[in-house]
Amino acid sequence: MDDTYRTITGPSEAVYTEKRSKFIAVALPVRTLEEVKEQLDIYQKKYYDARHVCYAYMLGAERKNFRANDNGEPSGTAGKPILGQINSKELTDVLVIVVRYFGGIKLGTSGLIVAYRTAASLALEEAEVVEKTVDEEVGIAFEYPFMNDVMRVVKENLPEIVSQSYDMDCFMRLRIRKSEMPRLRARLEKVETLRFV
Repeated sequence: MDDTYRTITGPSEAVYTEKRSKFIAVALPVRTLEEVKEQLDIYQKKYYDARHVCYAYMLGAERKNFRANDNGEPSGTAGKPILGQINSKELTDVLVIVVRYFGGIKLGTSGLIVAYRTAASLALEEAEVVEKTVDEEVGIAFEYPFMNDVMRVVKENLPEIVSQSYDMDCFMRLRIRKSEMPRLRARLEKVETLRFV
């Protein structure tokens, strides 16, 4: 099981012109469908006067949640070529929007496919790509006297401490790379009074 994925660190933009039609492409990092909708809303308002605001997105480390939208262009000429660029760069958690201002000269279906593909590719080339790990979280509760045992496991396995509270009963939420979770859980199970919550 590969527990890494590739995404972009921040927004990037590129402009491509073909036969006086102007294609403005924007690549944005997104984590959820809500973020996709918010960004689409922003760009549809920003480019309200554009002929077409086409897009494609890919979400999740498994790269199974995706969509391509032609926004009124002939079927398969905009969204699919944009999605194809996201796929060819093996990216996820990314939304690519390509805004088209019509220049008065029809490009034909093959011309549109090339234009949308090129614009999307240029925007993604401008983006900084990073490799991230697929992480899992676990919640643990334990009695205060066993704090040192828990902290020893945390120091040796190095999960990120997402949240913690100390009282008579202590609580911690830990995040670690998916492939390292079984080892972390096995170590934690040995701590007296500890339970997973």
